[in-house]
Amino acid sequence: MKLTQHFTLEEFTRSQTAARLGIDNTLNPAFFADSVVIANLKNLCTQVLEPLRRHIDKPIVISSGYRCPVLNRAVGGVANSQHLTGQAADITIPSVAEAREWMRWIMDNTSFDQLILERNSRGTHWLHVSCRTDITQNRHHVISAMLKKT
Repeated sequence: MKLTQHFTLEEFTRSQTAARLGIDNTLNPAFFADSVVIANLKNLCTQVLEPLRRHIDKPIVISSGYRCPVLNRAVGGVANSQHLTGQAADITIPSVAEAREWMRWIMDNTSFDQLILERNSRGTHWLHVSCRTDITQNRHHVISAMLKKT
């Protein structure tokens, strides 16, 4: 199912962890709760990811989008994660320098809720971005010590 020009629902529900653990992380548009999540994903794409995609003029890879509660627990997500409601996505970054550029562009050109440059214990970096359906409720909260050039 296409969410926007460059993003599909499947990109946001695909999970290596879910596949490995046999967790069903699919959404069904016929179910009301799932249709709300899908609407939230469309909003995230429309407000933040599509504009960024058009700006950088290359594909954006979703490493973690929607997470059902079982998957969220399996990956160590917080209980109130916006991934559970389809309001957040983690995106793969080509480099930390490029992530800083993307972050600055998102901050200056979109209405986002959270923007976090994250790193795991193996040193892998990714960009977490979220957007509330009511964009007037977005906090424009940026977390990163990586914004300054070193």
